[in-house]
Amino acid sequence: MFGYLKGKISMKNPAFIYVECAGVGYHVNISLNTYSKLENATDIQIFTHMQVREDDISLYGFADVEERGLFVLLISVSGVGANTARVILSYMTTEEIKRAIMHEDEVSLGKVKGIGPKTAKRIILDLKDKIMKGSGAEAVNMPGGNNIMRDEALSALVALGFSKANVDKLISQILSKHKEVDNVEDLIKIVLKQIN
Repeated sequence: MFGYLKGKISMKNPAFIYVECAGVGYHVNISLNTYSKLENATDIQIFTHMQVREDDISLYGFADVEERGLFVLLISVSGVGANTARVILSYMTTEEIKRAIMHEDEVSLGKVKGIGPKTAKRIILDLKDKIMKGSGAEAVNMPGGNNIMRDEALSALVALGFSKANVDKLISQILSKHKEVDNVEDLIKIVLKQIN
């Protein structure tokens, strides 16, 4: 019903904000990621999702459409309510969540409060194809321990001017073929060889 709200923040805390639009103050539930992006803002445009239940109408707000889209996907999974989805989005960035789902990283998802092994598996099962279709990525089974090394290599290569999407795909392929790679330097060297 509401695509976004544009107005002034009249009250703010890590769980919700009040957005004043034309004299009306809307109570908008937010994630910690959105809170950190709005920390110094007063005039804002916040993307919203309204959830209507028998006994409640709640408005959820997001700093960008990507986070809102991921929220909508998460609440489509059986057993994941709006508050659980908000906790996931507070604990991990949208990129980290997508990567965990695409690489079937149940360990990372399971670290989120309220997400047990069964729910983590269900999230992966229900959303993996949808997220991969949206990102154009390929399926790769990757152990959770590679995530830090992967993130460091990806950020270093993007800083060097390479396309994030292309490098991300290449890193996935290398890590699935070269199980022996166990440090960032070697991973970056292999990527650079393959790019050139």
